[in-house]
Parts: sequence; structure tokens; C-alpha cells
Amino acid sequence: MYEKLFEPVKINGMVVPNRLVFEPMGNYYAELNGDASQRDCDFYAARGAGGCGLVITEVCSVDRIAGRGDARNLVLDNDEAIPSFRKMAEATQATGAKFAVEIYHPGCQGVPPLCVDGVTVSPSGQPSKLTGAPTRALEHDEVLDIIEEFIAAGVRVWKSGADAVELHCAHGYLLCQFLSPYTNHRDDEFGGSLENRAEIVRRIICGIRERTSPEFPIIVRLTADEYMRMVGIEDGITLDMAVEYCKLFEQWGADAIDVSAGNYETMNWAWEPVGFDEGWKSVNGKTIAAAVDIPVIACSVVRHPETAMDLIDGGVAMVGSARQFFADPDWGNKVREGADKLIRPCISCMRCIESLMAAHEDPFSPMVCSVNPEAGRECDLKPLEKDGDGRKVVVVGSGPAGLEAARVLGLRGFEVVVLEKAAEVGGQLVFAAKPPKKWRLDWLIRYYEDVLADLPVELRRGVEATADVIAAEAPVAVIWAAGSVPVKPGSIAGLESELVLTPPEAIMAEPPLTGEKVVVVGSGMTGIEVAEMLSSKQGCHVDLYEMVDEIGPGIFFQNMIDIMSRLGQTDTTLNPGHKLLKVEGNVATFEKADGEQVEASFDHLVLSLGMRPTAAPAWTSELGVPVIIAGDSEKVGRIQEAVTGGYDAARSVK
Repeated sequence: MYEKLFEPVKINGMVVPNRLVFEPMGNYYAELNGDASQRDCDFYAARGAGGCGLVITEVCSVDRIAGRGDARNLVLDNDEAIPSFRKMAEATQATGAKFAVEIYHPGCQGVPPLCVDGVTVSPSGQPSKLTGAPTRALEHDEVLDIIEEFIAAGVRVWKSGADAVELHCAHGYLLCQFLSPYTNHRDDEFGGSLENRAEIVRRIICGIRERTSPEFPIIVRLTADEYMRMVGIEDGITLDMAVEYCKLFEQWGADAIDVSAGNYETMNWAWEPVGFDEGWKSVNGKTIAAAVDIPVIACSVVRHPETAMDLIDGGVAMVGSARQFFADPDWGNKVREGADKLIRPCISCMRCIESLMAAHEDPFSPMVCSVNPEAGRECDLKPLEKDGDGRKVVVVGSGPAGLEAARVLGLRGFEVVVLEKAAEVGGQLVFAAKPPKKWRLDWLIRYYEDVLADLPVELRRGVEATADVIAAEAPVAVIWAAGSVPVKPGSIAGLESELVLTPPEAIMAEPPLTGEKVVVVGSGMTGIEVAEMLSSKQGCHVDLYEMVDEIGPGIFFQNMIDIMSRLGQTDTTLNPGHKLLKVEGNVATFEKADGEQVEASFDHLVLSLGMRPTAAPAWTSELGVPVIIAGDSEKVGRIQEAVTGGYDAARSVK
């Protein structure tokens, strides 16, 4: 059915074994001096071994003085770095995949402390509205210097033994800034007309070609649409403009086009949160593929092989993804083997991007994935040993921590019994998957059910864990992953009322809360999602109250922009700076920062003030076997912490 995905593709002198591309993805794995690390080598090799025909690195700076995006991105501005890049290339090539290095300069989207004078550079001195970093316009001679830096870096990529080089002309970085009329207002040969704005790219392509081999592939990664109109700006690169650029790139000697979208000011159109559907920007790749004769690589929130096939059938030569192959490096192998139901799905939660940005504050905190606890840890983790020998382990709870623990134990050859007191497996994922755009969480539940069906794992639904139930199994260990329960502060009077619901109760209410007046207290992600669900799907008027002075405290900004864009279209009012004092009947009393008290009437009140762990009962210490605490039962966190906790707990069983 998906045979086309595994046909070879020729890009100049490189023959890629299949049509799957691991797209560039910042990861914070490089050495502090910009050399490729062992973590890089193992990370990229895992994507090649998993079935990606072409693996492309994260951004690689051509200039460490003014061109670094973070303290740990790759840098190739001197020959001393070549051996580490050769090692990285060879590690991936040993899997049968081809390997490319993406070279770039961040321009105004760089990090001032990493610039020699604390000021970033751009074509015309225009700063990024996201970073706000101080920026100055490049002098003419400096542009010539940067062209030489790109060419020299491209030559070093070739000398390292990599199979191809990719020029990063996307996502609002420096080359994209030259291409975009939004950021390029120059009046020399590098500005003005479309051809002039692309002149910097022409010189780089021609320079690399002259100093390498005629058969060495040069790929251009391009933003097909900056989507500036989505943020109220009628400017920037559009698809029609991108088509003209790609025709020029082909004419100048580019061997393939890698199509992406967006920039830092339109981040949600570059790295999409849950509000964007799978395949939503396929038109970009298909349109460009129809306009050029060289191979086109395209991405479009690809999660399933059907979406990949739609791109291929639409004329695209190769299908790219970063986050899905981060979540499951074995995606390609599973599809090839007809086991696509076992694909671990990327849930578009943005934890990877959030952790990458957090790493700016901690250079020893690399990027992580919510659903793949091995991502980025490939060099630290030994292969799982088949050492369970049929010994039994009881896992209490079937949330993400319990399900992941069961998966790992099953792979190790333990006999696993999962005790779940609810009628469905999934724990809080069951509730979390109900609000709008959150259905990907149901994919995760189905993934675990399908994977565990092939392992020595028994899922017992509707069974509460008691000392007698566990003892009857005679396990060698117990993993307590019973999750957490919503907080109901005893200090607030009236919360025992039947009109006061927790988020799970509101989400699963029968009959549904339809057309009611609802007060939601707490504007963390759960509270906002409940408000959106009740207002958009169930026709409720929602008053959302938050104690602090901002709605959504602590929510990653991309997720906040995404959900608030939808919540703003509903019948929901936002009330920051309101502390809940008490509930009497169907009236809630709040106190504002100035001491004023206000009342809000409701049909139901939803209390979303966080969670507390379901601690292991005292009797577990008398079971006579190790009891390992995992997930929210250990410390309340998000999916990533739960999955990683379950994984590590299962590996620790002796």
C-alpha cells in the first residue's frame, strides 16, 4: 500500500534509499564548542536505522562569532571541527541512510550574548518581534564575508564525507531575511527586486559548486510562505513568490528544494501546536513540485503514512518530518513492515520546542520528547535486555507512566499485570483527549493498547489495587503509577457542593453541561481547555477566573497563542486577578487585588487548581517486594515526565 515511500530518489550524485527525510531539528546536543558530540552521532544514527532514507542535521552555524542560535548548536567555521562531523556522518551512513548537514546564520533571530558585540545582524537592521534582540544592518562588505563563510562551511561539509549540504533559507533566519520583502529593504545588489534579494543565495550555491564536486548535492530549504498575513502584516514571502525563488535556485544549480514555512514571528505556522491539522500545508510542497524539475522535499505535520502518500501522489519526491521521527525513529521500518498501528505518535504538544527554548537557560538541559523517553538519550541507554524470564511485575495504574512501564517490562520479558480501577485504560489521557483539538492523545492510548497486545501484558480494567489483589500475583516488584487527583482546597468553603466539579467530572458529565452558565476557576492549560470545550462544543457561557494577574500562567507561549485564538471566538470572559474565597449555593465570591469582592453566579463551577499525587498506601511497604513509585504518584508533572518516569522505573526492576 505504501510501497512508493520506499522507492529510491536520486539527488544529483546521491541516491537516497527511500523517500523519508528526518528534517533538521534543533536539539542542544552538540559540544559547547560546536563540534558534533557522541549524543549527536547516536541520535542521527537512530533515525537512519529506523528507516529515514535521508537524515539532515540541526542548524550548523557558519560563524561562531555572530551566527549561533544557542550555546550548543553545531558550528562548522573551521577545519578543526571536520573530524567530529565525519564521525557523525559515518555513524548515520553505517545504517544505510544518507546524511546531510544544514548550514545557517540566524541573523536577527540570533542570541545577543553569543555575538561578539551583543548585537545581532540582519539585511536592513529590522529586529525580530519575537526575540526583540538588538540588531544592526549588515554593511556590504559584511554580506560578502558571510557569503564566503557559507561557501567555506559547505566545502567543509563535503570534506567531512557528508552526502549533501542544505542551505537554510527558511524560518526567518538570515538567508530567509534576505529573501523576504518584510525584512529586506536594501538598495544594493542584495535588495530590491526578487532576483536581487536572492543574489546572496545564488553566490553561495555557485561558490559551493565551484569548490566541491559537480555531483555533490546542494539542497535549499525554503520558507514557502511566511504567513505574515496571519499576524496582520501584508508582507513577507508568499507561495507565489517562493515558486519564483525555486525556479531561480534550480537555474543556479540547486539539486533539491526542502519546503517549510513560517518564521519566528509566525512560529505557530512553522512548528505547529495542536490547533493545526495533519497535512494542512501540503499545498506548499505540491505547488513547488509542479513548478520545478528537481526533487522537492515537503513536510506538513506528517503523522500517518496516508498523509505521506498524499504528498508523494501530489508530485513531491520526498516526505519530511522532524517531530514525528523524533517521537518514533522507527516510523519508516514500521510502515515498511505493515506495522503502522504500532507507530508511537507525535501528539503536537510542543514539549520538544519548549524544552529546546528552556535549554537557553541551562546548556546542560537538552531537548526532550513527551512520548519517547529514549529521544536524545540514545548514547546513555544500553539496549533493553531480555532478562525478565517470565517473572511477574504488577503495575498499578494505566496512565502514561503505567502504560510505558508495562511496555518496557514486556519487552524485557517480564509477565506484567496492569491494575486499572477505571473501566478504560489511559488514566488522565482519557479526559485530556476530549477538549477540542486534543484527540491526538487518544492516538497515544490506542498506541499503547496495540503495542501491549503483542507483549506479555494483561490489562485488568475495573480492578482496584489492594494488598490482597497484588499479593495473589506473587510479583517480584510493584510499580505504583496510580496517577494524581484534582486538588480541592479545604480552606475554601463550599467546595463540597454537588454544583462544584473537577475538570474530569465536567468533561465526562452525563448528561453533558450544555447551554449552562459555567464558572471555571484556574487558567492553567486544563482550565482553559475545559473552558474551550464547554463554550465551543457545548454552548455554555463560561466565566474563567484566575488568581494571578495573567491568564495561563506557565503555559508555553505557542500553546497559549493556539488555544487563545480559538477561545477568543467563544462566549468566554476572562477574569485575571481574582482569588476564589468561597462558594455558597450557586454563587462564587472572589477577591481582587485591591480587596474588592465580586460575586459570580453559575449553574456549575469547575475547579481547576492543580493535582496532587495518589501516594502509595502504607500497606505497600508490607508486600515484601520492591515498590517503585512512578509518574504523578511520585511528582505531578506532564506527559513527558510521566512517560519518562514509567520508562526509568521499568528499567530499574532487577
